[in-house]
Amino acid sequence: MKKETGNKIVATNKEARHRFFIESTLEAGIVLTGTEVKSLRAGKVQLSDSYVFFKNGEAFLSNAHISEYTHGNRENHNPLRPRKLLFHKKEIDKLAAAVNEQGMTIVPTQMYFVKGRAKVEVGVAKGKKQHDKRESVKEKEAQREMERTRKRF
Repeated sequence: MKKETGNKIVATNKEARHRFFIESTLEAGIVLTGTEVKSLRAGKVQLSDSYVFFKNGEAFLSNAHISEYTHGNRENHNPLRPRKLLFHKKEIDKLAAAVNEQGMTIVPTQMYFVKGRAKVEVGVAKGKKQHDKRESVKEKEAQREMERTRKRF
């Protein structure tokens, strides 16, 4: 019996790419409880308003909504609790410096499983202004139009 080695994407934060310019991305492990893992496998997670913050030299994911496990008991988890992210110390220092000095923020872009372990892809992001958002919508529409015409011929 072969074990699946591919990545199983659980959630994607489409709003992050709309609201921010993503400069770079990093992969991080995440500390979860058993019922959270079961909810993740069922795809019951939302990353839309979540962000990463630093406390005592550690990184935490805040506002990521992982729904309660449907077959859980009274020991079920809190859906909005802050969850610790597993980075190397150098990565945490680099990310914290980017947030403090350059006015960047860190947002999760994807949550997925790699070899049975839950991972979060976080992006170092800079906020878009309203005219930047309009410009990216125009670019997307132009790309779709080019694809439509290409399909016709």
